[in-house]
Amino acid sequence: MKTLLAQIDFGQIGNAIPGLKPMFQPGPPSNVSLVISELLKYVYVIAGLLLLFYLIYGGFHMMIAANDEKGLAEARGKITNAIAGLVLLFVSYWLVQIVEYVFGIQIF
Repeated sequence: MKTLLAQIDFGQIGNAIPGLKPMFQPGPPSNVSLVISELLKYVYVIAGLLLLFYLIYGGFHMMIAANDEKGLAEARGKITNAIAGLVLLFVSYWLVQIVEYVFGIQIF
């Protein structure tokens, strides 16, 4: 008695779905660095967009809390955290570049 998985030809899945990249097709395990490099491209863009929105939100909060010291302190904290996130984002990007150079692998 054959199971359903035994009847599926996983080698043909890429042909059925044109947008599916070969790296994500079922089969033998792929190189982990390829998966990480694909994900990092999107992670950096999403982190940059979140940073932008967080800075705008902190600035908007600062405008609303014009004379309220507690509100201004919260807004400064939001902006400070956003700038710290920016620094962390750049440090992580350059750390990936250094690892790429030292180990001789191509991550991006």
